[in-house]
Amino acid sequence: MTDSLRSFTLAPLCLTGGAVDRGGEDRRKQGWLDAALADPTTRVLPLFKAATPVRGAALAGLTVEQLGDALGGAASLVWLGRVGGTSWVAAAFSEEPEGWESWGHAAGLREVGKELSRDEAALFTQAVAVTHWHSVSAYCARCGAPNEVIDAGWVRRCTAEGTEHFPRTDPAVIVLITDDDDRVLLGANAAWGGSRYSLFAGFVEPGESLEEAVLREAGEEAGVSLADPVYVASQPWPFPASLMLGFTARALSTRTVPDGEEILSTRWFTRQELAREVASGRIGVPGDVSVAGALLRGWYGGELPEPGTSPQASRGTEPAAAASGTGAATGGQK
Repeated sequence: MTDSLRSFTLAPLCLTGGAVDRGGEDRRKQGWLDAALADPTTRVLPLFKAATPVRGAALAGLTVEQLGDALGGAASLVWLGRVGGTSWVAAAFSEEPEGWESWGHAAGLREVGKELSRDEAALFTQAVAVTHWHSVSAYCARCGAPNEVIDAGWVRRCTAEGTEHFPRTDPAVIVLITDDDDRVLLGANAAWGGSRYSLFAGFVEPGESLEEAVLREAGEEAGVSLADPVYVASQPWPFPASLMLGFTARALSTRTVPDGEEILSTRWFTRQELAREVASGRIGVPGDVSVAGALLRGWYGGELPEPGTSPQASRGTEPAAAASGTGAATGGQK
C-alpha cells in the first residue's frame, strides 16, 4: 500500500453525524404519531419527488398549522425523531400538494445536503429513505395482502398474516483504487454518458464479505486485481436505500478491461492530470455530498478546481506531488 493511503484521512462526510434522537421505544407506543402531529411545536418535512422546501441553507420545517389541509393528502407519514427536543415528521406526497411553491425552494438531498446542518441533513436523509420504502411496500411480500402502517411509520404489518416488514438498507462497497505510482483509477459509467468519472462501486452479494465484494466489483467492472482493501468510512445513501461502505485498495497491475456495458472506459490520473481535466470541463467527478467525492478529494489532498477555472484554482491543501505517468489506460468504473 502506498504511503498516501496509509495516512488516508477524510473530511467529515455529508449526511452523517447528525444528533437525531430516533426514539425507537417511543415510536412503538400506540398513538405516538398522532400525538406528535397534535403538538404545535412539531415540525413537518414535506417531500414531493424526493425534494423538500428549503429556505437559505435550512429546511423549511413547517408546522402542522402551516401545512393546513394539505397534510391530509400525504401518501405516508413517518415520525423521524427529535432534534433539540422538537419532534420532526416526514410527510411524503405522490402529487404536488397545494401550497407547495409557497413553502420554499424545492431541493433534493444531492443539491443541499452539504449546505444543511448535520442534524437537518440527517433528517432529510432518513425521510427520503423511509418514505421511498413506504412507496414500494404497500403489499405483503409473502402473500400479497395489503400492509397497514404501525409504529409511527416504521413498520408495515400484513393485514392477513400479521407479518411485520421493516425498512431495508442495502450495503454497497465503493473503492478508491491507486497504483504503485499513486495514480488513481477512475471510470465512466454508461448511465452518465461517458464523460463523468467516478470510483468503482457495487452491492454486496449474499454470502460475501465487504472485502470480497470490493475485489469482485473491481474485477467485474474494470478487469483489475486488487490488494490491501482497507475500510475507510460509511455513509447512508438513500437513492433509494443504500449504505455506502468506502474502501481504498492497491491495483496489482495497471492493465484494465472495462465490462463494455456498465463501464465505458477507465483512466489512470495523476493529481495534476485530474485537476487539468476537471478544470477544462472535459470530465466530471463526484460531488461533495457523496462518499465517492470525499474519497477522491482525500486522495487529491483538497478541493478539485471548478470547471472553467485554472487547474491551480483548487481550495484547501495543495495536492501531493504525483509520480509521472501517461494518465491513461484501458478500462472502466461505476
